[in-house]
Amino acid sequence: MIFTVAVCMDTSPAAAADKLALLELKSSALDALLGHSDLGLAIIDCDLRYQAINNTLARFNGLSVESHLGRSVHDVLPQLAPVIEPMLRSVIVQGEEITNKEILAEAPSTPGRKAQWLASYRPIRADDGRILGVLVIAVNHTVELELQQAKEESASLVRRVIDSLVSFVGIMEPDGTLIDANKAPLDAAGIELADVQGRKFWDCFWWSYDSDIQQQLREAVKAAAQGETVRYDVVIRTANDQRMTIDFMLAPLRNAEDEIVYLIPSAIDITARVAGENMLKYSEERFRRVVESTQDGLILVDEEGHIQLVNRRSTEMFGYDSEQMYQLTVEDLVPDSIKAAHGDLRRGYLQAPQARAMAAMRELYARRRDGSLFPVEIGLTPLNFPEGIRILATIVDISVQKNIQQNLIRSLNEKTALLNEVHHRVKNNLQVVSSLLSLQARSVPEEVRGYFDESQGRIKAMALIHQLLYEQKNFDRIEAVSYMRRLGDLLSRSYFSAMRNVKMIVESEQEESYLGLDVALPFGLLINELVTNSIKHAFLGRDSGEIRLSLSENGSEKQLVIADNGVGLPEGVRPGVSHSLGFQLIPGLVEQMHATLQVLDTEGAVFQLTLSDTGASDEQP
Repeated sequence: MIFTVAVCMDTSPAAAADKLALLELKSSALDALLGHSDLGLAIIDCDLRYQAINNTLARFNGLSVESHLGRSVHDVLPQLAPVIEPMLRSVIVQGEEITNKEILAEAPSTPGRKAQWLASYRPIRADDGRILGVLVIAVNHTVELELQQAKEESASLVRRVIDSLVSFVGIMEPDGTLIDANKAPLDAAGIELADVQGRKFWDCFWWSYDSDIQQQLREAVKAAAQGETVRYDVVIRTANDQRMTIDFMLAPLRNAEDEIVYLIPSAIDITARVAGENMLKYSEERFRRVVESTQDGLILVDEEGHIQLVNRRSTEMFGYDSEQMYQLTVEDLVPDSIKAAHGDLRRGYLQAPQARAMAAMRELYARRRDGSLFPVEIGLTPLNFPEGIRILATIVDISVQKNIQQNLIRSLNEKTALLNEVHHRVKNNLQVVSSLLSLQARSVPEEVRGYFDESQGRIKAMALIHQLLYEQKNFDRIEAVSYMRRLGDLLSRSYFSAMRNVKMIVESEQEESYLGLDVALPFGLLINELVTNSIKHAFLGRDSGEIRLSLSENGSEKQLVIADNGVGLPEGVRPGVSHSLGFQLIPGLVEQMHATLQVLDTEGAVFQLTLSDTGASDEQP
């Protein structure tokens, strides 16, 4: 409700006594009405100027108390004046009150839109019956509606804040009956809240796969119900019958009488740092207690970086108590080396705030009270409060994970060195086999020596793959263009006399193109067989010739064309139907690559291989 007292100030000599009566009236009216937080009060003279106004009405008018005093209604409320001034003058002149008048008009407190009021105007008289002022009482229905909306937004905000948390959090009865759980563990398990709500915690999906783990949880619930905080690592079941190792904690929640009323289970995924989002929708106090139970640090800051909210875990991380942290800004918690620039980074984030990890590609460190630094991962979540944007920072101390990562990197380097040595030795062993075949070929009849040469060529093609793997330090794919060029050079040297006047051309639309290891071996052998066939048979009786290998790509599909300008294939000679061992191998090699091979009807021998190598990426390793 809003009350306005408008008073006519008579300037005649007989007005002195009336002024004293008026002051007494103002005093009693103000004392009576100021006790109501939803009422506003003002006193206006006969010229409709404000002589007094309380804070409530000034706030609803959207101006300070000082901005009203001595000014007319028209000056203070230009939008409302045409509506209320005629009613004020009517009461002053006629002395009759106007009650429950509905008014729809714009005020400074609601710029650009009209507010709905219910107003009453009552005359104030002196002892002799003269009218001294007008009491205006109004109810602002728009403000009441906005207050209701603010409450609903606050409830929605609490829910969004809970859902933004990255830890696993729930709430249960002391007997183990699950009341609620946040979204993260439900999503991880692929279930709905209705699937577990009201059930004993140990009978829920996460634990029910193993009776020993269920019994362990029963004992933990019993201990927590007696006031203990239980914590241990345990493996839970997730979606598709997968497993996840978590750092699990079960803590009692007490009321003001120190009675245990709930148990709060919480957990952190210590293998992939799966975080939980609180889904509790109860009061702000309960929300606060649940936040205090999480194992991640939570810090809420305003647009200026001032800390608005912290939880217990954050005070443990940084070495401050909560009162000390409320006196800090977020810049006090970052290393000195980036402190000066952090304010600009924070303001830049506020230009387009969105939920994301902070500096995901860089290592982050936080600063404790004693000045020491520790590695952290930080998630940023913008939250819209009525007073502005607030940023919820979720902080995870990853000191342990950092050590684990370093150990994994060291182990990976050792395995990489081992694979490197394996490919090097395989390549050497294949070269030894090739050399043995070369030596053996010297002592066999001339008519079978060609078979030795062909086998030696195949072995060299396979050895070249291991050579490339060794050189590239990448053990799951090879670069096809360089492989084709080196294989072409190798075949040119192996058949030096036959290639003396034959030109070998390798071309590709891409500078680099990658093949998965399972495709690379049959790919190389296929090139070896077709190019060897061209070298041996395409240019008989000719002085010169050309063999061309062309590689192209279209999305994930690769196409290789092997063509010569020789005499072409004899009638009836095709891959798979020839007596040649090489041509008999070709269909099997194509099948290994899940590819297709076409013999094109054109001048010379032209083979077109089309394959889709989904196991390789063309990005640089």
